[in-house]
Amino acid sequence: MKTLSKALIGTLMLATTLPVATAPAFAQSRGEVIRSERELRQEQRELRRDRRDVQEARRYGDRRDVREEQRDLRDQRRDVRDARREYREDLRDYRDYRASNRAAFRGPAFRSNFRYQQFRPGVRIAPNYYGQRFVVNNYRNYRLPNPGVRQTWVRHYNDMLLVNTRTGTVVRVIPNFYW
Repeated sequence: MKTLSKALIGTLMLATTLPVATAPAFAQSRGEVIRSERELRQEQRELRRDRRDVQEARRYGDRRDVREEQRDLRDQRRDVRDARREYREDLRDYRDYRASNRAAFRGPAFRSNFRYQQFRPGVRIAPNYYGQRFVVNNYRNYRLPNPGVRQTWVRHYNDMLLVNTRTGTVVRVIPNFYW
């Protein structure tokens, strides 16, 4: 009897830890997507800087300066290509996780008194779009980043919007977030 209860307790402990063990793995992959997106933006900034350096070398330098700057520009283009490829791979992994775990991203039925409209970042929206009824308080369950000061995650049909509640400006849009 004791071994049966120990086995039962062990099985229950294992069953309760399995969902917790899978959550950080996804959080890490979502973090990788965000990190690779930042790296891509940094590489693009460096590419623009190298392009300016080539223009200045053409304007003020000699042939050797131009060749060196063009070589740096080629290297930077290669780095941007690699960063884009890594970003696409991380994004594909995130999408694969969402596709294989559809139940985690299935929200309740969305009911509103307005029609669907596709929003873009930077657009100002009316307060009824980000009213308390549409605020997503459990954004951590969806592995969304923490909203900033005076920002909140809002559901708009199947889209997820990060809205600045002070100005009504859409900061970020994740289209087709819910299935």
